Amino acid sequence: MTDWARIRADGFAVPTDRPLDDLVAELSSMLRSPDPVVRDTQAYTTLATWIANGALGTDQLRALGDEMVARFDDAEIQARTFAPLILDVIVSTGVFEPSWVPPFERWYVAEEDLRGFDPKLGWLHAVAHGSDLLGALARVPAVEPVEMLRLGIGRILTPTEYVLGSLEDDRLGFALAVALARPDLSAADAVGWLDPAVRGVVVNGSDGIRPELSNTLRTLRVVYLLIDHGVRLDAENPRVQIPHRDLVKAKLVEVFTVATPYYF
Repeated sequence: MTDWARIRADGFAVPTDRPLDDLVAELSSMLRSPDPVVRDTQAYTTLATWIANGALGTDQLRALGDEMVARFDDAEIQARTFAPLILDVIVSTGVFEPSWVPPFERWYVAEEDLRGFDPKLGWLHAVAHGSDLLGALARVPAVEPVEMLRLGIGRILTPTEYVLGSLEDDRLGFALAVALARPDLSAADAVGWLDPAVRGVVVNGSDGIRPELSNTLRTLRVVYLLIDHGVRLDAENPRVQIPHRDLVKAKLVEVFTVATPYYF
């Protein structure tokens, strides 16, 4: 077994005493670990660094991507929620397979365990980790941006008992703003994805405020803020202005007005 703590301490240098494929296979297996130190501190950080630094070839990245996609059906929550993190890094390097998108979409909307941080398992963060992949896919020209917008609104409108409490709304709001920044997004698609929110954001005081209502409104407020100020897609470049900015802001206000008409 490789001393992964030492690898981390040495700046994630790739060991030369074992084949790279064996090292990647071991790290991939560690991503299923219920131990957050093994999974997050060692496996994820090492593998993500190697991918970002170009240590893995295209074929290796495609194989690893296929493996992560299969994890969306894993019985263990930590295995499911760390798969999109690795796929995010892979897609961000420019390696993408269209076959990866449908399994991700099915998992993201259907995942029921939305815990952010668990005292034993550490970070799980299904919504946040999935939003990172959603944002990466939204930048891929082969992926329709409206497809990612519909996926994001579908995720937060899905009934749940969990109120997002670990900045998941910020992460998903940013991913949705990234999709809205695509220059090929039509005006109709830029606002049409919000129609389910207009219909679904209904406040019934006698039943209390449903968690998904709170999640949706807070996420869309982040989207509004980013649209208003522009979206910084990376640290080196200035903010990008959103096409159809005024139309989208007006549609968002329509959603907010349904929930809190006394503010408008």
